[in-house]
Amino acid sequence: MNATQFDRVPMRVYWEVTRACGLACRHCRAEASLESDPDELSTGDGRAVLERIAAFGEPKPHVILTGGDPLERKDLFELIAYARTIELRVSVSPSATPRLTPDVVGRLAAAGVDAISLSIDGSSAERHDAFRGVNGCFARTLEAARATSSTSLQVQVNSLVCAETLDDLPAIYDLVRDLGLARWSLFFLVTVGRGSVLQPVDAASAENLLRWLASLPRGAGVPVTTTTEAPHFRRILLEQSQRDHRSKAPSTPTGHAAGSSRAGHGVRDGNGVMFISNTGDVSPSGFLPIAVGNVRRDDLVEIYRTAPLFVALRQTSGFGGRCGRCEYRELCGGSRARAWAASGSALAEDPLCAYEPGSPEVSL
Repeated sequence: MNATQFDRVPMRVYWEVTRACGLACRHCRAEASLESDPDELSTGDGRAVLERIAAFGEPKPHVILTGGDPLERKDLFELIAYARTIELRVSVSPSATPRLTPDVVGRLAAAGVDAISLSIDGSSAERHDAFRGVNGCFARTLEAARATSSTSLQVQVNSLVCAETLDDLPAIYDLVRDLGLARWSLFFLVTVGRGSVLQPVDAASAENLLRWLASLPRGAGVPVTTTTEAPHFRRILLEQSQRDHRSKAPSTPTGHAAGSSRAGHGVRDGNGVMFISNTGDVSPSGFLPIAVGNVRRDDLVEIYRTAPLFVALRQTSGFGGRCGRCEYRELCGGSRARAWAASGSALAEDPLCAYEPGSPEVSL
């Protein structure tokens, strides 16, 4: 799938199946609670949503069931089974509560789930559990990760990047690498939901972090992605590739550099990504919660293809500030969610990026 195809079909559809969750995470985008919303989409609504996702056509989007905690839905496995019957690939983002047992991990694998994502926001129980608001969360996360070793499930570990976690990220990387998991995905804080109480990293720190990620070894390492919400990592990888070419050194990209920069070319909020809330509101992403329709009354396919906000987010020529002038705008495009959170406009420049358009390379 290339960037132009995102006009018609998203790469990933995130469905927040519930906001119920037993954790109290400090950075929760959804501001989850112990109880589900009485207006939450029903099983019938959910089946209809999955049918409309399949109606996008080939290549069908990958569906990520998120929350809250998807395991709080009694019909979760019914929804997964229905998605598989209509040939949708499914991943699940469970919370590390007592519901996430090795038996449940095995059931997810048997149901045909491609992957699960687990969160590790600290390299120790003390640091991680402080973020998650519940003691024992770190231990359950590691138990769930290890339980996948005898299954077909791939595991993506999500880690928050903010001022409070920055110095711990190398130790978290070592932990994820030693667990032998499929991918480490860094989520750069956008100050929405409960995340507004945390402190984002500044642009210089983000640039240094992304350069460190690009330097991590391939093979013995673990593939790294920063799609949420630091797409300018693609620029860093391209700069690294260009330096290798100029020096005529053998190109030894990290595991993520070898493939995901191409597969993720241009993917960002509203371009290759869409989000469905627990009550059916449709927005460009969970971090850009501007509802442009609702699946109970509007056609999901038409929303993605024709809603003015989605169309604008795919037209980089309309971006403001440095993002609009940037020669990497098709490859990257900046975080539209962060632009909105910082300025009130989803088309403004991304303040986390340190790059000045036209510069041969950022100097810090």
